[in-house]
Amino acid sequence: MNINATLIGQAISFAIFVWFCMKYVWPPLTAAMEERQQQMSEGLANAEKAQEELDLAMSEVENQLKEAKLQSAALIDKANKRANQIVEDAKGIAIQEGDRLKQSAQADIEQEMNSAKEALRQQVAVLAVAGAEKILSSSVDQNAHSEMLNNLAAQL
Repeated sequence: MNINATLIGQAISFAIFVWFCMKYVWPPLTAAMEERQQQMSEGLANAEKAQEELDLAMSEVENQLKEAKLQSAALIDKANKRANQIVEDAKGIAIQEGDRLKQSAQADIEQEMNSAKEALRQQVAVLAVAGAEKILSSSVDQNAHSEMLNNLAAQL
């Protein structure tokens, strides 16, 4: 192999090209690669941080859901107790109203019975007077014998 000017020229050109690349091309490339690597590491760190925050938020959501379920169960239980209490109160009021109506009906019945007894007494007195008239075949003066009739009615 002959070393001639072409080979020396090519070697010098290659050396200048290498120096040019190392001086002007390589630093921006390495800086861009380092910046990209830093962005990737920051992105990974942010992703891990976001994942941790997501896990924390999910656990907080689960806790809030549990608390909400407990509160809703407590409210439902309270509502059921109140409904039962309202039903019991209504039963008590209905029983009291029924007793009041029963007492009123009994008083009405007793009053009707007393008036029926009084009417029956009067009818018996009239029948007794009529029977006495027939037996005696004479007219009994009702005004004169009213005391006797009242006594008879009281005895009946």
